[in-house]
Parts: sequence; structure tokens; C-alpha cells
Amino acid sequence: MSSSGTRTFEVTREMSEMIFRTLQQTKKFLKILIGFTLLGLGALMIFTPGPGWLTILLGLGILAAEYVWARRLLDQMKEQGVRLRGTLFARTRPGRA
Repeated sequence: MSSSGTRTFEVTREMSEMIFRTLQQTKKFLKILIGFTLLGLGALMIFTPGPGWLTILLGLGILAAEYVWARRLLDQMKEQGVRLRGTLFARTRPGRA
């Protein structure tokens, strides 16, 4: 009786591990699918009305969880944004022209 109970526990454990792996793979697939979809829509929105750059950044943010190249590109875009902000909104000290 104990061997039958042990076998049932092993099968249940194997099934739960298999379900967990399947859910993890599905989650990864959906992240990649959503990320590339947003990236494509963002590229399209650059030429049509819509928040193109924001959508591209959102897509890269999602893809950065899975791909190193997306993380690097997102970091470069953030750096460019900081530089652009510094250039556009440069503060002058009071009393200086």
C-alpha cells in the first residue's frame, strides 16, 4: 500500500512540474509576442498618428526581460532621452544671462 501511495505522489509531482514548466513557457512566449507586437505598432505609429516612441519603449521594456539586445537598446534610448532633456530644458543659474 505504501508503494502505491508513493507512486501516486511521484506521478502527481511530475504532473505538477510539467504543468509549471508549460505555464512558464507560455508566459515567456506571450511576453515575446506582446513585446514584438508593441515594437511593430510603435514603428508604424512613428509614421501615423499615435504615441510611436512611447509604444516602442514599452515594447522594448517587455522584450528586455528576455533579450539582452533589447535591454541594451532600451538603455541607449534612456541615455539619449536624458541628454535630450538636458539640452532642451537646460537650467541657467539665477543672475546669469
